[in-house]
Amino acid sequence: MTSIKQNPFYTKLAMVLISLIALFYIAVLGKTVLVPLVFGLLFSVMLLPLANFFERRLHFPRSLASLLSVLLLVCSLAALLYLVGSQISSLADDWPQFKQQVMSSVTSLQQWISAKFHIRIKQQMTYVNNATSKLLETGSSVLGDVVVSFSSILLTLVFILIDTFFLLYYRRLIIRFLVAVFKEENSVLVYDIIAQIQSRIRQYIMGLLLEMVIVSVACCLALWILGVKYAILLGLITGLFNIIPYIGIFTAMLLSTLVTFATAGATKLLLVIATILGIHLVDSNVLLPVIVGSKVRINAFITVLGVIIGEAVWGIPGTFLAIPIIAIAKIVFDRIEPLKPWGYLFGDEKDEKEPPPLKEEIKEQGHDVTHAPEKK
Repeated sequence: MTSIKQNPFYTKLAMVLISLIALFYIAVLGKTVLVPLVFGLLFSVMLLPLANFFERRLHFPRSLASLLSVLLLVCSLAALLYLVGSQISSLADDWPQFKQQVMSSVTSLQQWISAKFHIRIKQQMTYVNNATSKLLETGSSVLGDVVVSFSSILLTLVFILIDTFFLLYYRRLIIRFLVAVFKEENSVLVYDIIAQIQSRIRQYIMGLLLEMVIVSVACCLALWILGVKYAILLGLITGLFNIIPYIGIFTAMLLSTLVTFATAGATKLLLVIATILGIHLVDSNVLLPVIVGSKVRINAFITVLGVIIGEAVWGIPGTFLAIPIIAIAKIVFDRIEPLKPWGYLFGDEKDEKEPPPLKEEIKEQGHDVTHAPEKK
């Protein structure tokens, strides 16, 4: 009986490293295409029940059902942007007060530097004027970059909506393609992975949105009780940024402290910081496990590492997409025997057992996970 020759460890390690390097290189080069596509995938998974409702219950054509689902998504995003924009426009009315508060703080800072480090105020102003002149010299290029970035964001949004529509419209064709790529004996496993991704990612996104709403409302109420101006705006910012694990809450806290300092002075800064940190602690220890759940449990180290790598590869969109991509990868790793060690690495010590195949979900979704065969 002949034994199968296995590759040595260093060969496997080299192959893994080369594959990872190639994967990240392709991700960086294909950012323009991949970022809208991944966002479109997440939105299409979230909108799939709505499209099914229009198509099966109301008997709309598949194209019309997909289009209506995307239009409802656009209306929801537009309402959110209008709410945030209206709050920001009212904040602009306080610009004179903001300028006065900043000038007063700068004067106090200059006096403190002069007393502690014996640097005269006139000399400090010379440093500031030199820095300002250099900034103005590059102002035109910065303004051009801002215009290009804004137009790029709008173009990306258009591509996301187009990708979402076509992923909803051609979802059956895509699933048949994914099944046909692999061997026939693996069809049950492929259907199970597709069903798990649809179910778990949808639950994750909906739980994340619910968590965002709860955090926003709690923060708005807490800041309103404290008498902080623009409590609604600061609460919305905190809820939106809270989507980014760990990093987002501190970014929101920084913005909130700046706005509070400009409108109320330094008296309420500590209260605002304590309030946001307290809400974050309750959210991370109570809301996140209960609402988002442990459908796809990822340990904190992989979460932070994924957010950092996502930002390095795709910038700000990468921070949002890192966790769903890791969650999808973990679902795949947990169901393919050679890749299970990677699934263990992504999980934590309290990781749940591998859930059984979602045969009931496969049957309920029918054409979306098309006629999944039973395991013999």
